[in-house]
Amino acid sequence: MSTDPLGLWVVIEAGDLCLEPLEERHREPLREACGEDQAIWEMYGISYDTDHFDESFSRLLANPDRLPFAILVGGDMAGMTAWIGTNVGWRTSEIGNTYLRPRFRGGQVNGPLKRLMQAHGFACGLKRMFFSVDTRNTRSMAACEKNGATFEGVLRNHMITWTGFERDSAIFSVVERDRERLGL
Repeated sequence: MSTDPLGLWVVIEAGDLCLEPLEERHREPLREACGEDQAIWEMYGISYDTDHFDESFSRLLANPDRLPFAILVGGDMAGMTAWIGTNVGWRTSEIGNTYLRPRFRGGQVNGPLKRLMQAHGFACGLKRMFFSVDTRNTRSMAACEKNGATFEGVLRNHMITWTGFERDSAIFSVVERDRERLGL
């Protein structure tokens, strides 16, 4: 069971966009969403493809280091995201484990989603939020820059993915002094 001393893991809404703490009731709609792009999972650290979905979903719910959300747009399952490795003392957290089904890609959901999470994170007392992106995922790196995150560098051989690939991760961040510039 995840703990959340900062109050990050609550329903967060803006217009048609709603982030709900991920629960068992989201399993089937999220399975359907994740099944719409089988190829993308080759670039993820963990696979939610058809063959790995149930194990990965169950581990996500049980992981005390992650506070996962279902992303809903107009009530439709759009994907998932999470707070990862929140450090209460340092007031930092990673925003990751993000997947959007294909019809919700292209900036229409990701930008508002990340701004919503960042505004909520700052309101809860976070001083730094960051993104760790596989350097092969140029679309996600461009989205981080478009959303105003600062590129900090690359962690070489940062992790070994579920496929055994030795991943380099591009790190982007938003810190408290960015709030005004980003309108948060």
